[in-house]
Order: sequence, then C-alpha cells, then structure tokens
Amino acid sequence: MSGPPVGTDSTARRAAGARFAPGVQPGAAALLLYVFLPFSTGYFLSFLFRSVNAVIAPDLMRDVGVGASGLGFLTAAFFLGFAAVQLPLGVMLDRYGAARVQAALLSIAALGAALFAAADSPAALVVARALIGLGCAGGLMAAFKAIVKWYPPQRLSLVNGCYLAVGGLGAIVATRPVEQALAFTDWRGLFVALALASVASAAAIWALVPRGDAAESPPPLGTQVREIGVIFRDPLFWRFVPVSILGMGGTLSIQGLWAGPWLGDVAGLDRAAVADGLLVLSVAMTVGFVLTGLVADALRARGVSSLTVMAAGSVVGIVTLAVITLRVDPGGWWHWIVLGLFGQVTAIVYPAQSRHFGPAYAGRAGTANTLLVFSGIFVLQFAMGAVIDLWPRDAAGRYPPQAYQAAFGLVLLGLCASVAWLLRPGEDKRAALAKVI
Repeated sequence: MSGPPVGTDSTARRAAGARFAPGVQPGAAALLLYVFLPFSTGYFLSFLFRSVNAVIAPDLMRDVGVGASGLGFLTAAFFLGFAAVQLPLGVMLDRYGAARVQAALLSIAALGAALFAAADSPAALVVARALIGLGCAGGLMAAFKAIVKWYPPQRLSLVNGCYLAVGGLGAIVATRPVEQALAFTDWRGLFVALALASVASAAAIWALVPRGDAAESPPPLGTQVREIGVIFRDPLFWRFVPVSILGMGGTLSIQGLWAGPWLGDVAGLDRAAVADGLLVLSVAMTVGFVLTGLVADALRARGVSSLTVMAAGSVVGIVTLAVITLRVDPGGWWHWIVLGLFGQVTAIVYPAQSRHFGPAYAGRAGTANTLLVFSGIFVLQFAMGAVIDLWPRDAAGRYPPQAYQAAFGLVLLGLCASVAWLLRPGEDKRAALAKVI
C-alpha cells in the first residue's frame, strides 16, 4: 500500500499552514487539531498492534501451533522491525519532517496488518508482524519531532505524557474490547480492520499536519548520518540507555505479552478475567503517562532534574515487580495498578534528551534511544518466552508459576542494575542535575 500522493493538498492543510505561519505561536485548539490528534491516531494503533497478542495469544498458539518461545519470537518481531528503521528514521524526520515520514510508514503498517490477517504459517506471521513494527516505527518519534517544533519548551513533558497516554488508550482497547470483538470475528478479521484503520490514519496525517518542522536548508545527507555519532559519543545518552531499556522495555514486554499468560497460568483466571486484568494494567499505564508528565514538569520548575524523577519512579517499579514476581497476592490488582503507574516513568527521557541535544538533533536523538530500547524489548520478550519454555506445560496447557518467576526475575535484576548505572557518579550526571535536564 503506498502513501498519499505527493503534491496533493487540501483545504484543511492550507488552513493549517496559515495557522502555523513563521513567528506565530499557534493556539491550543490549532495544536490539538493539526498536530496532536492526527499523530495520536497512529500512536494509538501502534500500541494496539504491539499489545493485542496478549489477548489473542491462545488463538495464535492453537491456530499456528507455537509454544511460549515461538509466541515470544512472533510477538517480538514487531520490535525487531520497529528497531531496524530507527536510525534512518531519525535522519528522515530531521530532513523531511514528521508528516511525510509518518504517513508513508503507516501505509507499510497497513500492508503488514493485511498480510498478518492472511498468513497461514508461523514464518509468514513473523514477517507480517515485523512489517507492522516497521510501519509503526515513527508513531512516537514523528510526533515528538513535531511537538518539539510547535509546543512551548516548558510544556514538553506534559504534552509528551498526554501523547503517551493515547498509546495507553490503544493498549486499553487491546484488552477487553478486543476480547469482546472476537465474539463477532476472529483474529484475522480483527487485523483486516486494523489495516483499514492504518490507511485512514495515514491519510489524516498527510492532509492535516503542517510541514514546518522539516529542515529548511538541510546539510548533505552524509553529514546528517555522520552527526549521529555526536549522540552515540555523549556520556549522558549512555547513562539513560540501560534504565530506558529495562524500565520501558521491561514494562512493555510484560504488558504487551507476558502479563496475559501470567494472569491465566499463575493467578488462574479465565480468559475474560485475563482481559479485565490487562485492562486494569493498561488504564493504570495510561494515567501514569499523564501523571508522570505533570509531575516531571512541576518538579523541573522547582529545580528537580528528570534524572532524579526517573530514578525515584524506577525504584517504585522495582519494588512492585518484586511483589509480582514473589507472588504476593497473585490474584490481586493493586500491584498491577502500581506497575502501570510507575513502569513507564523512564519515558521522560525523550523530552530530557530533546532539551540536552537541542531541536536540530531531536529526531536522531530520540530514534537512537528508541533503537536501543526496542532492540532490548525484542530480546527481553523472546528471552522471557525461552525461559518460560524451560518448564513443561501441564495437561491443561499451563506453565508453572516458577517459569514466570524466573522470567520476571531476570527483568527485575536487570532493572536494579540499570538504576545503579543511572545513579553512578560522573561529570555528566552533575551537569544534568545542574542544568535541570
């Protein structure tokens, strides 16, 4: 499926251009209509795509005949495709602007969803899911690129948090609503609908979003590629990377796949109750995105660095994941709520990096971080499945609690190490705290 034709224009887009004239700060309503909402449709779909396998896992295991490791690899293929395009994505965003790039990528996601619906083998499903991941690769960073351009700097954490919350809504829809939709269609029909929704999202972004975030006189492409080295040589970037991978990556690996089987096998819930549990987790995560942005902006105004906020929130996440792993109250919801609220606190690394590197590097800095985070999620989701598969299933097809404890425990140990790395002494840490990055 190709993107919208180059050279076309619409009344809506011309109106957007007038509202986004150089030197004019657009109003809140214009920013909502022409920047926030169009991009949020794509990000909503991205989170729905990445989370839906937690609900349809029993169907995929039955229809395709895969075990935990195969399901983990199949689901993680999304993140492999997502990560593979991140570095060229950063260059394209900085060079061509968010709207053009995101509209084209969502067309690829639509193609992947259509192929997923038609696939009849594990290999075909893996290829299709990797294409979906590639097509969703710009859902976060394209919007962040546009947000950095159009929104005032003092509102970046809050706006980013609200945007991330839209992804949480996609995760919410991927729970109980998807389970209810499967009463009327199967997982193949579901992916046909998602393919059509991806086409509609691409068209909305192409028609509505202003083009002013592209570089006016970009340096040669080779120069932009070489400038990525500035990011990878930066000590503060590498201070943030491990906690981003284990914080965001660990939470997304669990929320996007393994929380569902855990609730079924360890907590002993039926399929409808599992969907309800995933709904609780996703709602908490959505609220957490907004609260994190609010708190980070408020504390930063009072001189508290994002580094400190990330460390404090990560400690809460560590304690909560330990409670889950040790099976304290395995049938309760409260620990999943806390994990949802605090598990994504490291997402504030994106506005922090935008402030650190500046707007000219915003696209490449964000995609460099996302490359490493989503590569980490690919490894984590697959590794967790491989660990779980070390234990045999019982006659009902359930894995024992010890299998999940071992898999979740690996994430827990890695998260502890990443927080220790974040808080280690160093000049880059002192500079970040002094500049309140």
